[in-house]
Parts: sequence; C-alpha cells; structure tokens
Amino acid sequence: MADIVVLGAGLGGLPMAYEMKDLARAEDRIIVVSDKDYYHFIPSNPWVAVDWRKREEITVAIEKPLKRRKIDFKVGKVTEVHPRDNLIAFENGETLSYDHLVIATGPKLAFDEIDGLGPNGFTQSICHIDHAEVARDKWLEFVKKPGPVVVGAVQGASCFGPAYEAAFIMDKDLRNRKIRDQVPMTFVTSEPFAGHLGLDGVGDSKSIMESELRQRHIDWICNAKVDKVEDGIMHVIECDESGQEKKRHELPFDYSMMLPAFTGIDAVRNVEGLVNPRGFIVVDDHQCNPTFNNIWGIGVAVAIAPPKPTPVPTGVPKTGFMIESMVTATAHNIRACLDGKEPTKKATWNAICLADMGDTGIAFVAMPQIPPRNVSWMKGGKWAHLAKVGFEKYFLHKIKSGVSEPLYEKFVMKTLKIGKLKSE
Repeated sequence: MADIVVLGAGLGGLPMAYEMKDLARAEDRIIVVSDKDYYHFIPSNPWVAVDWRKREEITVAIEKPLKRRKIDFKVGKVTEVHPRDNLIAFENGETLSYDHLVIATGPKLAFDEIDGLGPNGFTQSICHIDHAEVARDKWLEFVKKPGPVVVGAVQGASCFGPAYEAAFIMDKDLRNRKIRDQVPMTFVTSEPFAGHLGLDGVGDSKSIMESELRQRHIDWICNAKVDKVEDGIMHVIECDESGQEKKRHELPFDYSMMLPAFTGIDAVRNVEGLVNPRGFIVVDDHQCNPTFNNIWGIGVAVAIAPPKPTPVPTGVPKTGFMIESMVTATAHNIRACLDGKEPTKKATWNAICLADMGDTGIAFVAMPQIPPRNVSWMKGGKWAHLAKVGFEKYFLHKIKSGVSEPLYEKFVMKTLKIGKLKSE
C-alpha cells in the first residue's frame, strides 16, 4: 500500500488526483490536501472582475466529488515539507506522511516585491477569486466616476494572457456602459514586445496584439519595470533593449489591475535540492525531482527556464493543456514506480490557450512551447470567445463529476480545428 498525497486542488491538483485514482492499485490511498474546500476556475476571474460572473458560477465544493471517487481530502494550510522524513506539516501542528508527494499548489503571489502593488496596496488582482471579487467591487465604484486605467503585468510575471484579457474585457465593459470615451487606458508590461507572452511570441502574436490594442485605443509600454505604486500614480521605468533605463513614466490611474510575479510557496522555499532560487519545484523530464525521487511537480509550481533572456525579466506561462499533459505523465510514472519500474512518460509541454476579449477572442498554439517549434499559430474571432465560454462549463463539469479523462486536449483541439477553418 502507498499513500500518494496531492498538494493542491486546482487546475492541476484535482485532475491529478482523479487520474492517479484510476491508475493506482486497489490498496493505494490518494489524499488531496488544500488550504480551501472548493475549486475555482481561475480563467474566469477576468469576468468576475467586471461582474460578468458570480463566485457560485465558477466554484465547486470538492469534498463530495472526491468522496465519490474514494479519494481522501484534508483541508489545512501546509507550512513545511520535510522530504527526508516523507511528511508535510500543517499550520495547526499536525503532520501527514506520504510515499509519493505531488506538488500542484500553484504559486505564491509576490506582491511584496513592489511597493504599493496588490489588493493590500493600490492595484487589483485577478489571480484568485477572492482578489477578483475585490477587483469587481472597486470596478463598480470606478464606473460611477470613471478616469484613467492602467493594466498589465509587472517584471518577473509569467502569465501574460490574463493581463491582455483583463484589458480587453474592461474595454468591452466600458463600451457596454457607454463610458469608454471617459477612460484613457494604458497597458504596461515587462514583455519586450506586445504579444511576447513569455514565449518569445507565438505565430503573428506581435502584430495581432498590437493591432488589437490599437483598435481599442489602448496605449502600451513594453520593457517596463514598475518601480513603485502610489495612490493614483504608477511609477514605471521603460527600459531599452539592453535593460537600461530609457524613460520614466508617472502614470495616473483611478483603477489598476497588475499581475504580479510568482514565486514558489513558503512551505518549500528553503528545501535545498527541491526548488530553484525562486522556490519553484525542480523536475526532470518525467516530472520527478532529481534529489527526492518520490516528489513530483506539476503546473505553475514547476520551474521552467525562459526560452531566452529578455531586457526586463519575464517568466514562462504554464497553460492548461501543458498542465494536463504533466498530470497524465506524472500519474503513469508514479504507477511505474509502484510497480518497481523506471518512469518513462514525458509531458508534451505544448502550449494551447484560449483568451477572451469581451465579445471576441484569440487562440494560440505553440508546439512545443519553447522554440524551435513544429507549430506556431495564433488566430482570433468570435469563435474563440464562444469556445472560452464553452470550456468554462466543460471543465467545471469535469471537476464536479470527477472525470479523469484529459478533456482539455479533446475540447481545445476540436475548437482550434473549427477556428482554423473559420480563419481561413
């Protein structure tokens, strides 16, 4: 018998538990550990922030689905991971031992790296449903007395798609309210060019994203470092191609949403051999940590090096399709270990993403994610917006029903085929 603990109950953690349950032996125990008793569909948070979605529409209480699949569930905050003792420690003093540990926690949001950043400062966030609800409340106050908006992603950020989504969705909501003409908008990003996305661009992403920003009358500043944020003023340093200061901007705002940089969670930050300097889990080709061969990493918690240096630091995104492929590979590799065999499965690490833009959308494919690629494709249209809405319902159904089948791949690939036909 083996105890397989999945730390995290998000986009990677719950599918990991479901797939592992299918592949484990009858006597093995799967245990999901999370600091909350619900799942929320993070890609919907930009909609929550403008009051297009409610919490209850994008959250699922997970105890019942897990119980139905005969998966144990423990709610509690993990404060330490002790790889040499094969146990995790909780804030309340309890511990839990494991034979295999899958770390699927997602990141820690590094608001503290920039003065005034984040919900406890002067900008909003869409990284968590709690933050998105605060952002919504601020937005509903803002639209009563509109003014300048600054939106984007700071230095070290790795998930740029939601920043673009937030900008375009805000633009659409303001147009719906017939007050867009009262709101100057500026997109601030650490990317070297619009549409870089932490991936050195995908297909025609540079020209497409610049065109979309231009059509919506959204100004943009690239190679940007946010120096600090004060109440109503964002201090931004625009850098040149060598990363040296080129120009300073003092951007006034009445509303701002800026994505932060990510780090690994505190519970693993000081474990030598497990994490890189930013606290992300170091894994080999099989999602296994080279130092502790019974610890596995999936999703945003995993360390991935950027394709090449950028003048201002940018991270690498981990998209849903990529995470799902990590899940499947990890589940099969743990089963191989249980059978006394060597892990052989590798995640595809392809990037496939649907991004909403209010009433239209963009989809991109990067296979593999890191260049050189076999496929590098980006297209847009109404179909991509409808696909994002459809996938929201599709994935929430997967979580509620405890389905372990890789639905993301099937749904998105089918959508992209339709989109490609519509774009040609």
